[in-house]
Amino acid sequence: MENRKQITNICLLRKEGLTLFLEKEGDVFTDIKNENTSILPEELIAEREREKNISERIKDYAQKLKRKEYYKKLNYQIENLLFLTGAGSSYNFGDGDKKGKLMFNLWDDAIELVGGKENMDTFCEAVKYADKDENGEYLKNLEKLLSLAEKAKDYITVKIFITKEDVKKEWDISCVINEIKKMIKEECNLKIVSTESSATHEKFLNKITKRKSSIARVKLFTLNYDTLFEQAARKGNYTIIDGFSFSQPRIFSGRYFDYDVVIRDGSRIKNEDNFVPRVFHLYKPHGSVDWEKTENNVFQNKAENIPVENSLMIFPQENKYEHSYEQPFFEMMTRFQTALRLKNTTLVVIGFSFGDKHILSMINEALEQNPSFQLIIINYRNAGIYENDTFYKEAEKRGNIIIVNETFADFVDAYPDIKIYDQSDEYRLVKIVNDGN
Repeated sequence: MENRKQITNICLLRKEGLTLFLEKEGDVFTDIKNENTSILPEELIAEREREKNISERIKDYAQKLKRKEYYKKLNYQIENLLFLTGAGSSYNFGDGDKKGKLMFNLWDDAIELVGGKENMDTFCEAVKYADKDENGEYLKNLEKLLSLAEKAKDYITVKIFITKEDVKKEWDISCVINEIKKMIKEECNLKIVSTESSATHEKFLNKITKRKSSIARVKLFTLNYDTLFEQAARKGNYTIIDGFSFSQPRIFSGRYFDYDVVIRDGSRIKNEDNFVPRVFHLYKPHGSVDWEKTENNVFQNKAENIPVENSLMIFPQENKYEHSYEQPFFEMMTRFQTALRLKNTTLVVIGFSFGDKHILSMINEALEQNPSFQLIIINYRNAGIYENDTFYKEAEKRGNIIIVNETFADFVDAYPDIKIYDQSDEYRLVKIVNDGN
């Protein structure tokens, strides 16, 4: 009797009336389903009967079905378009060997930092971190570990002995915390100098900024500390409205978010001011590697010139929510909540685990209170969308939630390129007319 290979169903998309599954038998894709009902087209069913090697064609068809659903939602001029990105928009991006990482990768880096697993275990035991898997290994929850360490640092006297560059060092709990924070900052100081490494972020900015000049600028909120979007913007000659002054030194003030950039020379096509193309708003509610705090101000500076104690970053720990009430973080969060309350708003969430309770509560409020609010969640998982994913159950009941299993790079490739609203073309037309008269 032939042994059948294990069948798994990978959830690609979840929305009202459609839960799209890609069925996999062993390593072979065999069917496409809406819940338990096959929706494989007849031509592919016939091919499947005739030949066994159509796995990739089934997979490609499922991907097209998935992308068609969110393409329809994004292929028009949305009045208020917001993006919220987490680690998924930085993961594996960067020049050379230094790539964006997920939080569990940073746990592995912390083990190396403190001199190995034995020292890490000692540190975990000292601060009473006890979360383990079924094999007795510590769960890689760096946020909880640092939270417990912060609470324990004033009364725990455990020392960790490590050797760095042939020099033996003695670290107490406070020193370990500080060194881990330095490591996080260093690992998030990513560079995308090459055209190849910056291509995805540049393409993303190019597509999302193609908007009518009569509607609001696109707003990009990122929870990442790195400056990948800023670097891509510089390479693509975009103007960023990020809350910092346009003069040097760049000093933060919330009033700069209310500024815009216009061309004031008289246009013979339109009487009103011409809005400069390739402009977007950037908000970083968890801070940035290039933000530096002084006694009175917040500046932008080169990340490598800022000591960790002066860095304005909300490091992963449970009391990070308290920082949301401090500037400039309070300004960022207030702007996010205000934007969610606007009429005809679509929020696209990319690569975010919904681990920030404040942000999650604001999105929930928008779903409950804003009848014209649309939510599109882009998250990649090898095993597809999980039933316990945030908003999974809500997506089946509501017509304004779509959950998509997609990488950031694939999402950018599939995102509509609305060339008719390429403002750079509009600006060139205005210049041609003006220069010819």
